[in-house]
Amino acid sequence: MDLTLLAILGVLVIVAVSGLSPKLGIAAPLSLVVAGVGLSYLPGVPAFEIEPEVILAGVLPPLLYAAAVNMPVVDFRRDLKSIGGLSVFVVIASSVLCGLAFDRLIPGIGLAEGIALGAVLSPTDAVATSIVKRTGVAPRLVTLLDGESMLNDASALVLLRSAIAATGTGVSIWGVAGDFVKAVALAVLLGLLIGFISLAVRRRVHDATLNTAISFVVPFAAYTPAEHVGASGLVAVVVTGLVTGYWGQKYLRPQDRRAEDLNWRTIAFLLEGGVFLLVGLEAPGLVDDFRTDGGAWNRLALVTVTALAILLVVRAAFVVYLLLDLRHDRQQATAGRASRLDPENVRLLLESPRARRMSERRRKAIQQMVARNQADIAFYEREKLTGRDGGVLVWAGMRGSVTLAAAQTLPAATDQRPLLVLVALAVAVSTLVIQGGTLAWLVRRLGAEADREQIRRAEIASLAHLVLEVAAARIAEEEPGLDAVVVAQARAQSAPDKFTRWAGPDGEERDRRLDSYRALRQSVLSDQRDALIEARAEGRYDSAAIAEMLRRVDSGELSLAALE
Repeated sequence: MDLTLLAILGVLVIVAVSGLSPKLGIAAPLSLVVAGVGLSYLPGVPAFEIEPEVILAGVLPPLLYAAAVNMPVVDFRRDLKSIGGLSVFVVIASSVLCGLAFDRLIPGIGLAEGIALGAVLSPTDAVATSIVKRTGVAPRLVTLLDGESMLNDASALVLLRSAIAATGTGVSIWGVAGDFVKAVALAVLLGLLIGFISLAVRRRVHDATLNTAISFVVPFAAYTPAEHVGASGLVAVVVTGLVTGYWGQKYLRPQDRRAEDLNWRTIAFLLEGGVFLLVGLEAPGLVDDFRTDGGAWNRLALVTVTALAILLVVRAAFVVYLLLDLRHDRQQATAGRASRLDPENVRLLLESPRARRMSERRRKAIQQMVARNQADIAFYEREKLTGRDGGVLVWAGMRGSVTLAAAQTLPAATDQRPLLVLVALAVAVSTLVIQGGTLAWLVRRLGAEADREQIRRAEIASLAHLVLEVAAARIAEEEPGLDAVVVAQARAQSAPDKFTRWAGPDGEERDRRLDSYRALRQSVLSDQRDALIEARAEGRYDSAAIAEMLRRVDSGELSLAALE
């Protein structure tokens, strides 16, 4: 079958299956895997064997970038310790314990090969977490799972490379640890550099189409140099995405952000669907390879079940520890910070002789830091993770495309390679079928749904009041030098999402008044955006509410640009 026809068929299948799955109550990724298996048996469909680099270097960078751009950076910062534990400790512990088990269960492989397979199986998949987002769990839980899936690929791949190297030559634990620290540190630096360079370039491109086209190469511009210098390309991509998402509100035009968002949503949708469709298309070929190699099905089943059990137990043990640690940290932080951040103590600090000698910028930075710490305490008290959330966090550890792609990077000379690759497929599909297929039911059963609509509305109302106050202050400041008609128009349309139109009188004064109105309205919207960005930095409001109000400011600026 012609590749063009296959591509067309693939896109149609992704769209159809993704549209029908919610109506059938089945997770779309699982449906796409099943559809892929079915398509593989159609006459004319060739046997699929995707090169692992296509997934690791071609699909994962844009997927992780798209996820990172939409990740609330403040929420990511607040849970960085927990995300780091899930992304590093759980990966290492799962890999080592799986390696010890595989060393005993699979003849012909040593501990290094076993740990390599454990590293293949350990990372949760960035695409698989999309199932979780549709179940209505708490936003903090989604942040943990998103952050974990963005970072654990890197730790797993570094461990995999080290384990493969150890099969030929001796590699010390300290050597592996050193490689990991180097890979992550270099990746963070490169990610920051590429992120700010890309924003500096894009802010000078005043065409939404060209700007979006540049954004398509940004994840690869971060991934490729990082891999060439021995850093983690995936961590570099994530950092670049976080920088773009956070600072893009300040440096990119609304037209650019809107176009980028729409295009990247489409790309991420097709890539996510395509990955799971390819997993299904590849499955029959992997089974045939295993059968041809004379593999024993009972051993495959035993190794798969053992791996699933180890992965689940390690994750559950860490989540129990995580919940206890978060409770302890919350109590310590509340007790320790409460006295330091008492309003009277803060006032005395800012009025001290030392503080008076500080620059206004320094004093403002201290005030913002205090506000941020106060907001963090309120967040930890408000968004406590319960045992129900912990149960969902354990069950949401699904595997996907990264596991299958990483398995195929195992050297061709590896003993029992067909078995190892098929174990990876079996674990990925099993977690999608068992955990992915029952996750929504588990959320309902545990009562872990988070009904936040009332909270969201209250926060949006509070933010709306904030931006109206900002508008009133700017208009009052500019009023003395402006026409009364212009001021009246600006006051009537001071809400950020108010559709901008000129309702003043026509005549010879219209153009002059319209120009004045445009300038005043733009100043108001700029001040409102700055106020929202400052509130976001302090963490005083829910990230979703801030994002919604920033979108309203974008709408106001877009309507202003169209005003004639």
